[in-house]
Amino acid sequence: MIALPVSRNARTAIPWVTTAARLVLGGVLIVAGGLKVTKPWDSVVAVKAYRLLPDDIATAVGYVLPMLEIVVGVLLVVGLLTRVAGVVATLLMFAFVFGIAWAWANGLRIDCGCFGGGGELAAGREPTYLLDIVRDFGLVLLGVWAVRFPPGRFALDSALGLSGAAVRHDEHEEERVS
Repeated sequence: MIALPVSRNARTAIPWVTTAARLVLGGVLIVAGGLKVTKPWDSVVAVKAYRLLPDDIATAVGYVLPMLEIVVGVLLVVGLLTRVAGVVATLLMFAFVFGIAWAWANGLRIDCGCFGGGGELAAGREPTYLLDIVRDFGLVLLGVWAVRFPPGRFALDSALGLSGAAVRHDEHEEERVS
């Protein structure tokens, strides 16, 4: 990979952008999981509505998904295992984009279940597939950023010395640019 020179302003901004990406993505995951964790059956109904998975697997995913969202969200917010949490969050968001696109392409009329609820839409309600896909794809991009430029500011990874490689890389980059 060719290393491009990075301006001092960019080196200063990148950790802050990563922090914002972590906080937004993590916050969304915590809220989404939190709204579903108290009503796990609703989450199961939402997963089954996509008709992508066999019933037994959809049931398991429906029960596990809210807890996974909360755990990954908390890891991102506190900046612990940032790269791993970012990869998991990115894969989750990409799976959500795929699922919503699948439902749309197959003519299903469902609520995405992204923030609780889910399942078949009531009469007179229209799906919001495009909005859901755009939102979730934006979250995919935040996850990609967090994976590429971890851990950001105020991250436990830094406090615990788990981001040493990134710090050493930044120091070498600074020496080369100076």
